[in-house]
Amino acid sequence: MNESRIIELETKLAFAEDLLETLNQTVIRQQKQIGSLQEQFRLLHQQVKESQADSEPRNLQEEIPPHY
Repeated sequence: MNESRIIELETKLAFAEDLLETLNQTVIRQQKQIGSLQEQFRLLHQQVKESQADSEPRNLQEEIPPHY
């Protein structure tokens, strides 16, 4: 192998390593976001369940829409 070919391969390897690190950081950030969204969803679900348990069952067909 000549020296220019080695330099070319080293350059490509450096770019590939940089891309891999960038993608890894993106996955880490997205995983944190997913964890946060899951926790928010869990809390919201819990609030909805609690509010449904506190209220009496309603018959939606008998309710008058707000515009009447």
